[in-house]
Formats: sequence, C-alpha cells, structure tokens
Amino acid sequence: MFIFRFPPWAVLALTSAVCCSGASTNDRFSSDIDPGTFQSPSAIIRPRFRYWLPDPSVDEQTVRNDIQSAADVGAGGVEYLPWYNAGGFLSPAPPGDDWGKYGVGTAAFNRLFEAALEAHRDAGTVMDFAIGPNQGQGVPADQNDEGLQWDLVPFSIAVPSNGSFAGIIPGWGTGDLLALISAEVVKRIDNSTASSTAQVPHTRLVIKESSLTDRTAEVSSNGHLSLTYPPTPGQHTYWLFAFYQRLTHAQNLIYTSNQTDAVVENGAYMVDHFSSRGAETVIDFWEKYVLNENVRSLLAEVGNYAWEDSIEIKSNISWSKSLPSVFQQKHGYSLIKYLPLIMFDNNNIAMQSSDPGAVQCVLDTSDEGVRYVNDFRDALTEGYSQYLERLTEWATTDLNLQMSAQPAYNLPMDMEATVPIVNAPECESLGFMDNIDGYRQFSGPAILAGKRIVSNEMGAVSMAAFRYQISSLLWSINRAVVGGVNQFVIHGLSYTGNYWATTWPGYTAFSYFYGELWSNKQPAWDHGFADFLEYVGRLQFSQQAGPLKTDIAVYNKQSATDASFRWQAGNMTQLIDAGYSYSYLSPENFGLAQAYVGNQTLGPDGPAYKALLVYSASNITYESIGKIRQFAEAGLPVILVGGDPSQYVTAGAASHQNFTDAIARLKRTKNVFTVSEAELIDKLASLHLEPRIRVQANSTWYTTWRESVSEDIQFAFVYNDGQASTGHLVVSSDKSPYRFDMWTGLSAPIFEYQQAHGKTIIPLALEANQTALIAFGGPSVPGLREPAIHAVQAPSTLQGYKFSTNSSDSVELHVSAGPSDQPLVLSNGQNYTFPPGRDVASSFILGNWSLTAEHWAAPANLSDASQIASKFNTTHHLDALVPWTQIPSLANASGLGYYSTSFEWPPRMGSADGAYLLIPQVLHTLRVKVNGHQTPPPDYNAPKVDIGPYLRAGRNDVVIEVPTIMWNYIRSIFDRIVMAGYPPLISITDPGHLPEPVDTGLSGTVQVAPYVKWQARL
Repeated sequence: MFIFRFPPWAVLALTSAVCCSGASTNDRFSSDIDPGTFQSPSAIIRPRFRYWLPDPSVDEQTVRNDIQSAADVGAGGVEYLPWYNAGGFLSPAPPGDDWGKYGVGTAAFNRLFEAALEAHRDAGTVMDFAIGPNQGQGVPADQNDEGLQWDLVPFSIAVPSNGSFAGIIPGWGTGDLLALISAEVVKRIDNSTASSTAQVPHTRLVIKESSLTDRTAEVSSNGHLSLTYPPTPGQHTYWLFAFYQRLTHAQNLIYTSNQTDAVVENGAYMVDHFSSRGAETVIDFWEKYVLNENVRSLLAEVGNYAWEDSIEIKSNISWSKSLPSVFQQKHGYSLIKYLPLIMFDNNNIAMQSSDPGAVQCVLDTSDEGVRYVNDFRDALTEGYSQYLERLTEWATTDLNLQMSAQPAYNLPMDMEATVPIVNAPECESLGFMDNIDGYRQFSGPAILAGKRIVSNEMGAVSMAAFRYQISSLLWSINRAVVGGVNQFVIHGLSYTGNYWATTWPGYTAFSYFYGELWSNKQPAWDHGFADFLEYVGRLQFSQQAGPLKTDIAVYNKQSATDASFRWQAGNMTQLIDAGYSYSYLSPENFGLAQAYVGNQTLGPDGPAYKALLVYSASNITYESIGKIRQFAEAGLPVILVGGDPSQYVTAGAASHQNFTDAIARLKRTKNVFTVSEAELIDKLASLHLEPRIRVQANSTWYTTWRESVSEDIQFAFVYNDGQASTGHLVVSSDKSPYRFDMWTGLSAPIFEYQQAHGKTIIPLALEANQTALIAFGGPSVPGLREPAIHAVQAPSTLQGYKFSTNSSDSVELHVSAGPSDQPLVLSNGQNYTFPPGRDVASSFILGNWSLTAEHWAAPANLSDASQIASKFNTTHHLDALVPWTQIPSLANASGLGYYSTSFEWPPRMGSADGAYLLIPQVLHTLRVKVNGHQTPPPDYNAPKVDIGPYLRAGRNDVVIEVPTIMWNYIRSIFDRIVMAGYPPLISITDPGHLPEPVDTGLSGTVQVAPYVKWQARL
C-alpha cells in the first residue's frame, strides 16, 4: 500500500504540439497527435469501447446518445461494429427485422454510419470502424468474386490391394480439381491428437517420399482415372489424394434476400485472407457503397482506425487460389506434389482444434516432411502479409487513417512475422488468456518496429454478462500492460434502446455468453466507472509517451504460433525473478529497418535490447544465424542458453553439416556466449547487463520502462501480480523520482529513496494487484519541482506526506500510532525519532452501519428495453459489512449501496491532526463522502483516503457509495428474458445451470487511522 499523499499543486501538464483530434497516418512515436496531459489525456490517448450496434434498424438518436454517454464517462470513442447477432451465427434476424433493408452498405447503414461519425465529432472523440459486419472478416460481394474466401478440400482413398484403380476419383465435383497425387504408404497408424476438448482420432500415413507423383493430367474431364501399380512389399499400399479448390461462400452476415442482383441486400461474404485480392474486394465495397464525400470528410475529422478482428474463418485447408504461385516464387519449387503433407492441422488451429483433418500424412524421412509444411506456412504468411499490406495502404493513403487488426493468431502462420505490418496491431485478453508471456510474443515485434500502439481487445470473459467486476478488469489490464500493451478497446458498449423482440435489460451481444455489457444500465456507469476509465486513460498516457525499453530479446521461431501462446523452450521465471524485462522476436523481424545494433543494443531507438537469448530448444533458421552473427559483431551480446539450438528445417535449407558449421562460426564470434540455464543470470551480471528496473520483493512484481519522446521524463510502471508484499526498486536513473497517481491525476516528489552510482533505490509496499507509476524527470519538465530534501530512511509509522506548495525545503509528514521501528533519516544527514513528543491516537474500526439499498429492477413493461431500471429503496442495519449475497433480503438484488455511519472527532485518547480512511479492496467501483464532501477516488486495490481536510469537531458522517453488478437480479428473472426473438442462448445450451450469483457490495472492515502532522525542514 502506498503511503504517499499528493498536494493540489502537483498536477502535471505534459504537453506537446496540438493537432487534429483524429489519427495521424504516422504510426510512430514521432506522430504529431495531441496527447493532452497526464491529468486529462486527449481522446485519442484514452481507452475506447467496442460498440455493438445490433443493426441499422435501431434508433439513430439512441446511437448518438450512447456515443456521448461513453465520452461522458471518459472514453475516447468507440469501435463501431455492426453486429447482426454475430452475423446471424447466434440467431437470424428477429421477427420484424429485415437484414436486406438494413444490411451493410444500404441507405440505412450509411445514414447511421454518418450519424455515428457526427456523434463523435460532437463529443470530441475519435471513431474506429470495422471493415465488415460481425467481426470484419468480409463484405457484401458478388458470389463469383474471386476475392472471396477459398478452401482446399482434400479427399483420399486407398488403392485396392490388387494395385489397380479404375473409376471416378474421390471427391469429384466438390470444386475445381487442383491436383491428384499418388503415393506409396509404408505404414498406416490409427492415431489421435489431443485438442482443447478431447482426443481427436485420425489416420496417420507414412509415405515414401520418392513415390509422390502428380497424376492430375491423367484424370479425364469427367473425373475418371485408370492406373495400375506394381506389387508392393509387405504391408505397403498405394493411396490417391485429390485436392479441390473452391470458393466457400461462407458468410459473416448470413442473409439472402429475393433481390438476387442487389449485392448489399444479400448478407456479406468472408474474403480471401491470403492474398491482396481479398483486400481489393473489401476496398471495392467501401469505395462503391459507403465512402461518399461526406463520409470521407467526417472520417478525416474524427476517424482513427479501420479495423479487423481476429480471423475466425474455418476451412479444410487454409488456402488462396494464388497460393501455388506465391509458394513457387518464394521457394523455387512446386507445392503440388507435397499437398498430402498439408492436409492436417492447417485450418483454423484455434477454432478447429478438434477438427484438424481425418488423415495426416508424413514422410519416411528424419523430419517426416516438416520442411515442406514449414514452407507452406511461410507462403501462407506471405499471402496474408500481402492482404494486410493492401488494407494498410488503403487506410493510410486513401483514407488518411490507420489500419488495426488482430493478425495471424488462430491460423497456421508465424504471428510475429505479421504483427509489424499494420499500423496498430491488436491482441486480446480472451484469446491470450491474460497470459503475460503470450503478450510478450505479440508485442516484441511491434515494439522493435517502432509502433506507437500495441492495442488490446480487453474484457471479453465467458459467462460474465452483467457479472464482471472492475477489480477483475483491472487485473487483466495491468497484466496486459506489463506484457507490452498500451491501448485498450473495452469489450464492450451496449446499444441501450429498444430492439426487435427484445426485453429489458436490452440488446445483449453474444446472447449472454460473454461479458461485459457496459452502459448506463450498469449501476457503476454513473457511480465510479469514470474513475476507473481515468485510471486507464492516465496509464495509457504514460505507456504511449515513448517506446517500451526492454532488457532482453528472446529468439522465437514457430511456423504456426501456438494457439495457447505457450513458451516451452526455456524457463523464464529466473529472468522475471531477477527483474529482467523481455519480449520475443521471430527471425522474420530481423529484416525490419529498426533491427540494427547501436550502442551495443538491438533496436537502439526502440526497445534497445541489451542481449539476445537463443535457447537450445528453439529451432533456428540457417539464414538467421548470419544475421545474429552480424548483431554480435556490431556489439550485441548473444547468449546461447542450454547448448546449441536445433535447425528450423525448410526444403531449401542448408545441409545439416553446413548448419552445424554455421553454429560453430557463430559461437566463435566475439560477444557470443554459451551457458546453461542455471548460469544465465550470472552471465548477464558478469557482462554488466543490469535490468533497467531491478525488483527485490517477496512477491512477483512486473515492470515497464517508457522513455518519453517529447519530454525529459521516463515512466516506471510497477504491478504486483501476487499477494501483499514489500520490496525495493533499483532503477537505472539518477534523476529525481516522482509518484504519478493514476487515480487522481496528481503528482508529487517521492519522499523516501536513495541514490548511488547512477541508480535510485525506492522502497515500496504493494497490495495484491496494486500498481504504481513512478516518473524520473529532469529540470526542464514543466510542473516537476525537485525538493531540497528527501528521506533515505523512514519508519513504518509514516503514513503520508505533503510537500509545501511554496517552499522546496519543507515537507509535512503524517505520522500514525505505533512503535518507531527505525528513525527518519533525511538526505541532509538529520535524524528524527517518532513520535516527536506526542502520543498519536490509535486506529479504530467504524461500525453501526446503515445500508440504503437502491434496487435496480426490471420496468413494469418488460418489453421496454430502453428503460434503465425501475428503482426503489430499502434500508438495512448492519452489525458487520458483508456481501449482499449474505443479506437475505438482498441476495437476489442489484443496484446501489449507500453505506453510512458516523464517528466523533477528535479521539478521546491521544493526539490527532487528521486521519486516513482505510477501506477494503474495491470489488467494482466506490466513492466516498465525508461530511458531504466528495473525496478524490482511491486506489481500488489499496483504498486509503486522507479525510483530514474534511473532519470537524463532533459528529462526522461517512457515506460510501458502492454499485453492484446487475447479474444477481437479472438471474432471478432470467426465464422472462428474450433476446432478438429467442431466449438467451445460455439458458438453451445448458438449461437449469446459470452462472452463480456474485458477491457484491462493501465487505470487511473500514478503519479510521489518525495521524499527527510534523514539519521537516532543512
């Protein structure tokens, strides 16, 4: 728990040149955007909401109001997403609706799109927009458009034991025959593969490589084939493998009207994600149907990102019609003969983990043919890169905006190779499962490439609709930040008006499967949610100020990024425990313009990695060995951990001997070292490669270090990922440290620290999940004033302090009751022992609470979904503060709790000049009033409020306002709720098993901790 207190004068106004409110096409830190100030970040810096627009049939004024409401609570705008019940996957258009009339690109769609842009202009915010409905995976298009999604459909059959085949080849008519391949199978195994849900059975065939033969030319025009094979030894057999390419006609908006010639009235189709042709289909649609002169003008004024969600397309084999030519151009040989090797586990490896394919073919070679699979995935990555490049070119050059996407993960590609392509790469808390190490795999390439933004779709949680609490959201946000994320798009903002065949509480995206549904129908919205968003906005301000300096780069090459983002090549705990920050790089990132060595660091203007680690369990490409050797020769320490790495195989790779020789040359290169894992930390120390922020704590603390590009200031962010703990930060800076309070926007010099040998040592005490933001600033930074004195040691009874507003040589200390465990030692050598002649009054617990519960319930007319709630009050006397679920009359209630009590002041025993109010950890949001005065928002993970300025002699009244989540009430009427014409899907898929009620309200003990003031002077 922090003990620092900040005076009103300490409001930092870091400024830069003011520009338009929208995005610059410059995606670097040199961008000329206006960031605002730390206390009040500009709209483009603040978090935004994903806004689920049900469809354009909804009320325009309500959409405008929703956007304004988001701005009112501190959001920087919305990501505008026409949802259409997940494109019709969750349910079709509800009774009365017409997705032909209200489809994407229709007059109704365009009118509402313009209205949303106008609403952002009026609110002073910025707008992102999905490039298609649902998740942006496609657009309305002609069914014969070759820019739509392609699939490669495999079929296989064993040739009869007599070795003769005469008949129609398998799968004939499925699509255009791309190839018929025959092969001799030397072994057949009935196998199974573990998926996320079960063991998946499949047939594993071991193929004799020399037998692979292209028989396509032997197939007649009607699909007939006749051939005879010579006898085979033992159990060997021959198999035929047929491959058909076809347009899937898969829709991301499932709808077909009777207007067969009207493109915009017939839903939307997934586009080809593995060629620029798919991007052209997207662009053609927007240019033809949406981007009129007024829309372009509004986008120029308030537009930010054109955006696409994670790729949630399914297939048999990830494919594009152009892929064979891309493959040939990249690798110098034809893919066709090796198609049997890619027919397994090359579709959507996340969504189709339980359906990787029925047959897996491997070769009778040492690598089982993996080299050809790697080449295929490399070509697939190339095709996808061309898709992203074309969209990014369109967004930046034609629209003067930027492109954001959630690139590659879910599909069999190297995610890290594609991250730098778009302007603002985005990951997500759901798919990454709040995995810090996974975030580091994503953020490393973006940081090296100099991207200003690493975005995150934040807060999608299964079975959390109306039951997701801010404390959980903060936990996810803080973990993402230490993983390299610096922008959040919160999942999500709900449309608040009426919708077809939908009861209160209104339109609910995902039909209650996922949370959260933020709007003014959540009690927290107008009762503390803004305090939370201010915290996030100021956090983003600090993390967008400059590049994330990172201690260590870790080599990571995967042909297909693990869908669970597991890193198994090394034990990273030892790096974390020693305080080193790190992120991952693919060798594909070594070709970036920023991937050079300067001042003995990799990417000196960006992450400035101090060393590159290559673990023995990693597979290293032959080509990257030369690049790594260049890094080492330029002065970058390269450490091979655990021994020599293995070779990443490709068909064109060097021989094993050449690879071994290249590794040997690398090891002989200056600045290249080989150590065991156990020796790694000692080796880093012996090379004088200190972490920028060394952590010494009895829990796991993560840190980030950002260096502002516009001011002489650096930000150290600290997050305690464990239980309450104490420790020290050893920071590689001798500038004066300042605490920036992300909850209040105030800043003040840190009182207790030591400096020596160019380092600053700062003691901290952090509660579970608590964070701290510490700035190190030079004298040129406006608003920062270095005090003449500070403490190098302080007793535990020092609970807070306040520097003088008009003198740099005076500080007011707040001293609480308790034994003096050590003296106060100032930087000028003076020593003081507390208490200095005064007995401080002891802390006391507040009791005799009265709870006024403002119930939020369904309106009398349940069909009126535009109503916020029907409200009424009940009063409860509480002997102890317990969750509402433990108060029988409130167990199924939701709403607002007003907890009130009083105490007498001053205390009868001991001295007191003021007091702190100590509150249990905040589950959702919270606001405090003392004698009618609203206090500044406390740190939700360590709520401690200085109430000294509000105290008066005699009776003092305390009111703590605590909103709840809505689920506990909604759950009690769930059988009456209808969403878009259907019962909520969670009540259908698992009837009788709704998510449990959630503990809400204020629970635990609230204390008053008196203090005396003591003035320290030079």
